[in-house]
Amino acid sequence: MEINQDNLISYDDMLKAGTHFGRKKTVYNPKMAPFVYTVRDGICIIDLLKTQVELASTIKFLKKTAEGGGLMLFVGLTKQSSGGIKELAEALNMPYVIDRWIGGTLTNFKIINDRVKKLEEMEKGLKTGAYDKYTKKERLMLTREMNKMSTHFEGLKKLTRMPDVVFVSSLKESALPLHEAKKMGVACVAISNTDSNPNSVDHVVPANDRSKKSVDLILNALKQELTATINQ
Repeated sequence: MEINQDNLISYDDMLKAGTHFGRKKTVYNPKMAPFVYTVRDGICIIDLLKTQVELASTIKFLKKTAEGGGLMLFVGLTKQSSGGIKELAEALNMPYVIDRWIGGTLTNFKIINDRVKKLEEMEKGLKTGAYDKYTKKERLMLTREMNKMSTHFEGLKKLTRMPDVVFVSSLKESALPLHEAKKMGVACVAISNTDSNPNSVDHVVPANDRSKKSVDLILNALKQELTATINQ
């Protein structure tokens, strides 16, 4: 089924969200040239028609992944995207990483997975009263440790195996997760501003990744389209 690009995000909505604002020409990556409409007052202006085309292509790819039972890991390491990435991943029942990427999440998957399992065991122990035998001070220490681990590993509970796709909300700010994904042969999808190399990932959505409104607009389109596919 073909995706109607106009139904994903309207041109006017993208303008209002500032999706067309790229970075300064001084930090421009020439490989983003196909997605730049013009340069205005030293700022690269993204071609929003290209954004619509690439968003439709990206969603088609992610839908195919979902239909095949694929596992998608959503990564939002910027303050503009962390809330939206978490909301998107939870709506799709998929794993996520926000704020900070733990080195080895993919390349040392077994070790990270063991930490996630330990977190789940601790949560279960506190919930069932298995830790009641400990002193108040010991329980407090366990709770603090659990809360600290939850900050890092809560979103990884659904990462039960190597993901089929890693989606990052900012190509520029996601060097480590993308490096690990490529090393493990995982497909990469990214929102890319004009300061990044779009050829470094499999699918790219050219857009302003420094505006929360812009990022949320794209993430909401993904949620709407992918939720319908996964819930079929």
